[in-house]
Amino acid sequence: MAQLIRMYETGAPQVLRVEREDPGMPGRGEVRISQDAIGVNFVDTMVRNGSYPVPLPTVPGFEGAGTVTHVGADVSGFAVGDRVAYFFAAGGYASERLVPAESLIRLPDDICTFTAATFLAKGFTAWMALRALYRLAPGETALVTGASGSVGSILSRWAKSLGATVISVAGSQDKLAKARAGSHHALYAGDASLDKKISALAPQGVDVVFDLVGQATADVAARSVRSGGTIVAIGGASGSPLAASAELAERGVHIKRGGTPQFVNGVTIGEASSELFALIRSGVFRDIDVVHFELTDAPLVHQSIEQRAIGGIPLLVTNRAGC
Repeated sequence: MAQLIRMYETGAPQVLRVEREDPGMPGRGEVRISQDAIGVNFVDTMVRNGSYPVPLPTVPGFEGAGTVTHVGADVSGFAVGDRVAYFFAAGGYASERLVPAESLIRLPDDICTFTAATFLAKGFTAWMALRALYRLAPGETALVTGASGSVGSILSRWAKSLGATVISVAGSQDKLAKARAGSHHALYAGDASLDKKISALAPQGVDVVFDLVGQATADVAARSVRSGGTIVAIGGASGSPLAASAELAERGVHIKRGGTPQFVNGVTIGEASSELFALIRSGVFRDIDVVHFELTDAPLVHQSIEQRAIGGIPLLVTNRAGC
């Protein structure tokens, strides 16, 4: 029997219930996998609190990695024993589950399942921002808001590895050190002199703002970008992201937005995964902390995310020997 987390109503973290259930055998186009680890993303908390509506009851979670145990009819390219991962398939909070084969990627031998479940969705989101929505070039200056968060920590290090100058903005003083570790300059969002400090680093404005926060940093993003520059608005943790305005239009500022599955798909997933795995191998993300929890700790993890009390990227582990 698989262990899983199910919710029958939206609300506080306590609506996440631990249950046991037989996933059954895979149907046409499906595989069954035994999961080693499950990635936790901010959208999971939105599903739980109802701000990302889904039919109920539901098993939250969209990301995981493990081993194929059974293969359904009409599945090609996967076999029992394959190590696999996925980044956008609902029902992730489970020790075993059925997954559409089309959602899976096979993992290279040197990429651990724990690593895949930690970095796949967040890394693909960073790839979307840096490669699909805006092609960051060496020598450009980028401002990253929410740089101490899960996606922000990955994106800022990736941007730095591309040869850009990275200015990071953290939401609290105690997160400045984390933001600074992945950038050239780290600033506090609540600093009364924030605009002046950004202007001193980029007198004409930055070439691109990667806004991973939303409403709380929309004004900073608008003031910091140069005329003719770009704002990549893909974060909504604090509310709706930046909207177009007449002032930005007059300055020729481009606003780009999008969802990861829209840009990382059957056409682009090979390119995206190759770049992400190469960066993982090179050690670009080696200093990012990952905090392991048991699957039954899911309510605690959600509570800690809301309280901004987790010191690294959270990972739900179901098989300690999986890597």
